[in-house]
Amino acid sequence: MEVKKRVMGKTLFEKIWDTHIVQEVTDGPSVLYIDKHFIHEVTSPQAFKGIEDRGISIFRPDQIVATADHNVPTLNQHLPITDALSRFQVDTLIENCKKHGIELYGLGHEHQGIVHVIGPELGVTQPGMTIVCGDSHTSTHGAFGTIAFGIGTSEVEMVFASQCLLQTKPKLMRINIEGALGKGVVSKDIILYIIAKISASGATGYFVEYAGSAIRALSMEARMTICNMSIEMGARGGLIAPDQTTFDYMKGRTFAPSGAAWDTKLAYWQTLYSDADAAFDLELNIDAADIEPMITYGTNPGLGIGITKNVPTAADMQDEGEQKNLEKALQYMGLKAGQSLIGMPVQHVFIGSCTNSRIEDLRLVAALVKGKTKNPDVQVMIVPGSQKVAKQVLQEGLDLIFKEAGFEIRQAGCSACLGMNEDKIPAGEYCVSTSNRNFEGRQGAGARTMLVSPLTAAAALLTGKITDIRTLLN
Repeated sequence: MEVKKRVMGKTLFEKIWDTHIVQEVTDGPSVLYIDKHFIHEVTSPQAFKGIEDRGISIFRPDQIVATADHNVPTLNQHLPITDALSRFQVDTLIENCKKHGIELYGLGHEHQGIVHVIGPELGVTQPGMTIVCGDSHTSTHGAFGTIAFGIGTSEVEMVFASQCLLQTKPKLMRINIEGALGKGVVSKDIILYIIAKISASGATGYFVEYAGSAIRALSMEARMTICNMSIEMGARGGLIAPDQTTFDYMKGRTFAPSGAAWDTKLAYWQTLYSDADAAFDLELNIDAADIEPMITYGTNPGLGIGITKNVPTAADMQDEGEQKNLEKALQYMGLKAGQSLIGMPVQHVFIGSCTNSRIEDLRLVAALVKGKTKNPDVQVMIVPGSQKVAKQVLQEGLDLIFKEAGFEIRQAGCSACLGMNEDKIPAGEYCVSTSNRNFEGRQGAGARTMLVSPLTAAAALLTGKITDIRTLLN
């Protein structure tokens, strides 16, 4: 009698990966087809020069979307960029896109914004795709059920030339988060909790799928926040299976399919989930009730604690290396082992970045600060992720709420997420930030960054100190 070998189900990742393999190499990387390629002014110039030096053209310019975001000012965008390097990089992007026939959403364009904000909001990002960009936080797009990841400059050049990449299939991890989130806890707290739990290198070598009732209950904006920071625990990327929330968000967007094409795509998108018998290399289970508002105290996103917890001591660390890293991080941050962060004065609050600059994030802040005034000792920067978000802020009157609270909203860009533009934090001063990285000097030389949710950031700008947001909520 013939015995048939049982075929295991596929994970969401495998369903997408397998349909994008152009060629498999025995004991080597696969040739992976790339559906969409996002570029910006920082990592593209060398790649453009590379293909020009080789005398070849861009293979499929129509599958590339370009924008200026990292180096752009967030004030007076109608004026020439004053910083010479920033101006040169933006001008170079304009020249390269014009030369190679690539659509560019530059300063002044209605679609301009942070690359990982505009892709989803324009409907360019769609389930089942492979998406790359010369930017580590490309994992954001995984919220739509895509394989999305950052690439280096040489790989940008490879995609320019062939619309393909050589890629080795990663290991697969699933993180299940079940239950209801507590008061004042939002998606940023979920991902900061996960990273603190498994460390900044805990997902190295894996592509992570987020699942469970707590994930399914999230909006698309919130899902993007979680996938955005997958890279901060070492993962190649993160993704979430598309569902009705995804489809409702996408319908009617500028570049989303419509009519019969929508029906065809939707039928395919509805197949994109991990089969019940799919196998993962590692699974983690988290109870949503265990998560409280989070804050980082160190110099990588894994050095984080619940807002009511104390900074760890050397005795809390498992080995000598961790103890030394803790000591170095606390020295840079000007903090002491075992101290509470609540009540600590802060000088700056930044609400923005590809992690938390969407309209939902700004609505959360507006709802909390409405009718109140910011602490006079705090400098506030609120930066929308795109021109579309900035327009929504005006339409909904959020700008008036912010102005009455004592601060004004800026123009779209990466801003103070990274020290690559004019929006830098002075050395030695603390910035409570909704961005994704708290490395030494990330927000400016000597700047001290503490990563939080938009709600916790809003609490800090009102009180002038680290505050448990739950004490301000009814």
